[in-house]
Amino acid sequence: MKKSFLVILLSFFLTACYAQAEDSVAIVDLQKIVSNSNQVKQLKQEHSKKMDELNKIIVNARGEIANETDNNKIVKIEEKYTKEFNAKKTILEKEYNTKLAAIENNIKSEIAKKAKKDNYDYVFAKSVVLYGGKDITDEIQIK
Repeated sequence: MKKSFLVILLSFFLTACYAQAEDSVAIVDLQKIVSNSNQVKQLKQEHSKKMDELNKIIVNARGEIANETDNNKIVKIEEKYTKEFNAKKTILEKEYNTKLAAIENNIKSEIAKKAKKDNYDYVFAKSVVLYGGKDITDEIQIK
């Protein structure tokens, strides 16, 4: 009798502890945050301008090749412009990826600040949660 009473008491205690220690969960719509970010919009504009510069290299190469009749000179022109294009493209991609990583870290930092401020134990991407959690997307302010 005492054992069953202790088991019942223990299970009641554990249930009460579990109810009080329930984790708070938030969700964020990362796609919405990224699409609304001024940093991302500015990065896309910069990237577009730099892509236009790469396209100018191609246009210049085509124009110069079209005016040349000597096959050896054509090959040298192609090599020159290919080398220039690839070098600029590599630099462009590296800059873009570096800036994008910085923006991503900023977004993660802002989400972490919000989670800490509002005492959320977990914050999940909205795309991976089927049910539950408080949506804090609109409360995230990206600088």
